[in-house]
Amino acid sequence: MKKSKAIFFIPPELAPYAASALASRGRKYEEAEHTIKTPFQRDRDRILYSTAFRRLQYKTQVFVNHEGDHFRTRLTHTLETCQISRTVARALALNEDLSEAVALGHDLGHGPFGHAGEWALKEMMAKHGSFEHNVQCLRIVELLEESYPGFRGLNLSFETLEGLKKHPERFYHDRAKRYRTLEAELVDVADEIAYCSHDLDDGLRAGLIDQDQLSEVVLWRQAGKAIEKKHLSLSAGKFTPLAIRSILNLMVMDLIGHSRQMIVEAGIASLSDLQKTRKRLVGFSPDMARWHLDLKKFLMKNLYQHYRVVRMTDKGQRFLKALFSAYMDQPRLLPPDVVRRGEEEGMPRAVCDYVAGMTDRFAVQEYKRLFEPHEIFGSV
Repeated sequence: MKKSKAIFFIPPELAPYAASALASRGRKYEEAEHTIKTPFQRDRDRILYSTAFRRLQYKTQVFVNHEGDHFRTRLTHTLETCQISRTVARALALNEDLSEAVALGHDLGHGPFGHAGEWALKEMMAKHGSFEHNVQCLRIVELLEESYPGFRGLNLSFETLEGLKKHPERFYHDRAKRYRTLEAELVDVADEIAYCSHDLDDGLRAGLIDQDQLSEVVLWRQAGKAIEKKHLSLSAGKFTPLAIRSILNLMVMDLIGHSRQMIVEAGIASLSDLQKTRKRLVGFSPDMARWHLDLKKFLMKNLYQHYRVVRMTDKGQRFLKALFSAYMDQPRLLPPDVVRRGEEEGMPRAVCDYVAGMTDRFAVQEYKRLFEPHEIFGSV
């Protein structure tokens, strides 16, 4: 990738092993540097103003958008992941701008109806190269977004693109070839902290799980002990938000403390040192890792597999499979630009891109337009 002379301000407090904007490996298509923004700040802004980012506000996290105004969407999950990432990056003296850019972009590739939608698309694409939301994220930022006249995609920096490759085995046969940054590693963990804490909050708010069930979860008990030291008695309505914040704080503080220890013990003094080790350096302590896994198992059993959640996600899968099949059987149902892309890359991939880019709301509307006889044709 080509590099341009940098003229932006670099904060002096970064650790020597943090990703440096001055040392960025550049972009696929050379561009003049901005007068005040670093490359990573520009990446952040390009992601923030992208069409794919705006669509996240109507994409499912756990609860479909119309089920309630206060449940998280894929957008609010992304914002919470971003905030945790910035907090941890600052505490570890890592590059906050790069962490923010990766966090804002990490879920762009998700289709409608959460992970259930991904499973549906993976099934429909089984004979056509499959579907995986992290791979789709790269397709979006490198090919599908069309906001600039000189190139397709967003032309993000090398470091941000590497950070968006959350699962290296999807992109590299040899993991040692991956360019590592601690900023990308911390976003990966921040993502898990965010969804575990807010999915627990949403599950309690929806009444799908209750505090009695949570007595078996170590992190919930730890949060309760911390709250009891400050408050003698609280109603359930006031206890729950305090408990969620306490769990979030416990995980974040453990992540910061243990990661500092791991970096020191590994003798990491530069980015070059980081590339020489394959050991993960940003993560939880052994105790917190067990407690975090305990919480994830609880959520899987009691929330994600709750019959009310399964009913909605199963319906979403049926919608997407029906739409995919209809478009494949009759491509004239598709917008002209999707048909043109199908002629370039094959119709299955073009249809997959189109369906994956839908919001929950648009997918439902499109399903009605195609399959309900009394639905009035609307604008696309």
